[in-house]
Amino acid sequence: MGIPKISTGALVALVTTGILLTLVTSGAILSTQQIPSSGTITAVNVGVYTDSACTTNCTSISWGTIAPGNTTTRTVYVKNTGNVPVTLSMATSGWNPTAANGPITLSWNCTGTVLNAGQVAAATLTLSVSSSISSSITSFSFNIAITGTG
Repeated sequence: MGIPKISTGALVALVTTGILLTLVTSGAILSTQQIPSSGTITAVNVGVYTDSACTTNCTSISWGTIAPGNTTTRTVYVKNTGNVPVTLSMATSGWNPTAANGPITLSWNCTGTVLNAGQVAAATLTLSVSSSISSSITSFSFNIAITGTG
């Protein structure tokens, strides 16, 4: 009888649970609140990359640890992969926990930017955590959708 295989989803759930339990346990002995995060990026009519040459797709962002009242940034590169100009927009969804949406915000510097076919823009994503965020929010996740509308 072979070793049963575990699905990728189950493995991710186990790892996430382990990380969450570690964070909750370690949070009890720390004097500052740390908020780790990860997210998924979905692109529509554009490509999103981690490098300016646009060779490595950006499929997720790890925000690391950020304390209440602070911000952190990540830069991604958005490329118009079509053949007509597109106007860029960004939205978030799937906040977990849902109460994190509001005290934690994501903004960027490319709203309304028009990219011609093949053009690339450096997009700075800024994650901000309110200084009055609930102490019960010790980790969070959300999805980012970057869209190019023609």
